Amino acid sequence: MTIVASVDDEERSKAVVKEAATLADRFDEPLHIVSVYEESEHDHLLNEKINIDEKATDEDRKEIARTVAERASEGISREHEVIGRTGNPAEEILNYATEVDSRYLVLGGRKRSPVGKALFGSVTQSILLDADRPVVAVMDSN
Repeated sequence: MTIVASVDDEERSKAVVKEAATLADRFDEPLHIVSVYEESEHDHLLNEKINIDEKATDEDRKEIARTVAERASEGISREHEVIGRTGNPAEEILNYATEVDSRYLVLGGRKRSPVGKALFGSVTQSILLDADRPVVAVMDSN
């Protein structure tokens, strides 16, 4: 089994990785840090970043996602693997957790207003509702 941490390019991802590393240590499990690049949302930003006019390849997108996962894991000394995937984030994260038979799936959530406390971000909410394994949500303290 594996502990899977789902991260994005937000600062809260470092807290997600820290919690996932704690679980991986506690259960003596491998730690995998996964980021998913959603093509439609970021293509123009990626093209600006790598200074190209043509559409990025799938491998380019996976490399960007791996870089996001690497940044989120900076500072942890525990051995880990970074994984970059492309597609629908909730689907890809759940598929990956199934592929590696994860013990826990760790992801971030945002603090909401009193009216919105029952709601998480769409990816977090989808994973919480559709996961077939334990999910740990690390809430943003801001």
